[in-house]
Amino acid sequence: MTARSAGVRHRRHTRSALATAMALGMSMLMACSSTDAPAPTPAESPPQVPTPSLDRDDVDAAIGQLDGYVEDMMNNTGAPGIAVAVVYKDEVLYSKGFGVRKVGEPGAVDTSTMFQLASVSKPVASSVVASQVGAGKFDWDDPVKMYEKNFAVADPYVTEHASFTDLMSHRSGLPDHAGDLLEDLGYSYDDIIARLNQVPLEPFRDNYDYTNYGFSAAGVAAANAAGTTWADLSEQTIYDPLGMENTTSRQDVWENSPNHAYNHVLVDPAAHTWEAKYVSDPEGQAPAGGAASSVDDMAKWMRMELAGGTFEGTDIVDADALQFTHQAHSMPHPATTPGARDSFYGIGFNVGTDAQGRVEVAHAGAFGLGASTDLVMIPGEQLGIVVLANTAPIGVSETIGAQFMDYAKNGALTVDWAPFVAGQFAALTSHGRSDVDYSTPPKTEGKPASTYVGTYSSPFYGNAEIAEEGDGLVVKMGKNMQLSYPLTHYDGDTFWFEPEGENAAGPTGVTFTEGGTPTLTVEYLNNFGLGTFTKS
Repeated sequence: MTARSAGVRHRRHTRSALATAMALGMSMLMACSSTDAPAPTPAESPPQVPTPSLDRDDVDAAIGQLDGYVEDMMNNTGAPGIAVAVVYKDEVLYSKGFGVRKVGEPGAVDTSTMFQLASVSKPVASSVVASQVGAGKFDWDDPVKMYEKNFAVADPYVTEHASFTDLMSHRSGLPDHAGDLLEDLGYSYDDIIARLNQVPLEPFRDNYDYTNYGFSAAGVAAANAAGTTWADLSEQTIYDPLGMENTTSRQDVWENSPNHAYNHVLVDPAAHTWEAKYVSDPEGQAPAGGAASSVDDMAKWMRMELAGGTFEGTDIVDADALQFTHQAHSMPHPATTPGARDSFYGIGFNVGTDAQGRVEVAHAGAFGLGASTDLVMIPGEQLGIVVLANTAPIGVSETIGAQFMDYAKNGALTVDWAPFVAGQFAALTSHGRSDVDYSTPPKTEGKPASTYVGTYSSPFYGNAEIAEEGDGLVVKMGKNMQLSYPLTHYDGDTFWFEPEGENAAGPTGVTFTEGGTPTLTVEYLNNFGLGTFTKS
């Protein structure tokens, strides 16, 4: 999606346009849909789902292709490590690790290796919240404000009425990825929730915009209703009952695990060279993106999901509450061509139908700093696949998931998925960069450096300091002013720098203005018109 800004236009990717598309996963790329119609009387009711058309031979044939799909992907992209699991009719038919946890080190990926799930945390979180709905702690349509007293948005009516369903299906009116940039600047969940009331809203319940912190507010509310923390609630309701020993919603547990996959970014695309340069810390939005797990553990969770909330004879989540998460509650992508299918979003899931009319629930996830995940399930067939990779998003996991499902359904690949998905990601990555070419020589001289020096403040982003260092200027930002970037002159009163972080998208501008009170506007922070800082 396009981030809105004033002045110079700038589009973000990773958790913005790119992450939104990946969150929609292959169900968006394949233009899946679902429909609801009034139910006829029970005597006239057709089957709720098409009669299963796959059998064990179909699934086994597709599984027979998986080693080759993964190896081809690793050979063609240089991806350091990948893990895959397939569940069918309550059996784990495939679970395997490939490659290494960290480039340059010998530790191999196995089926217990913990990967950051990124936005595949959302479907897992949906089952945590569903467990509480099923236990009668609250209802899906209860206002989140009842349990998360700090939740507030720009419209008091929405603040008081936005429900678990609204926030977890991204229809609250909070705009695309509201609050994520604050996380990049070092702000905590509490800091970010306290500032969401400054963000202009889209229409309530009539607009889909993917928001990690809206989703996370609902998760925290669920934990508050249970009198505990999100990490503890997740363990008590899902992780421990399913025996998910290598799953956590605690950042330190993942980082300190001796068998965790390091995040990697692509430093030389031509040579397929990856480097473990960064660590993503999404704990502030743990319900939306802060879980870490292994494919063995995710296979247990898929078994529970596909069995209607039961696992090895034990009821884990109420079946009706779980089914609610698989239903369509908002519409991200209406069909744009005749014959195409709409895309819907449930509670932490994309919801659609495949070409045979079967319901598919799916989600993908990514961190621009080095994680790529994909999950696809067909409940009517009791079939699911999860793919985890320690790479920045280039389509590694999504390609493998799409190839497997295509082969299982059709006995062959009907689409050349690798170039198709790679092309989608290349377009989305380009879409996230500034429209300005900052590499061109300055056209107009700027003012003396001392003119710009000082402290500037923003109600939303806090302080930014412009200081002279060496022969130039630097901009310092963040909750504790911990981020420092050298400024390069571009033209007149505009400079540029290249930020780092999950939402960084290449060079971005800093424009100074004079008048009654001097200001500066940071281009990549100017989503929703909030990126202007006033000199104090």
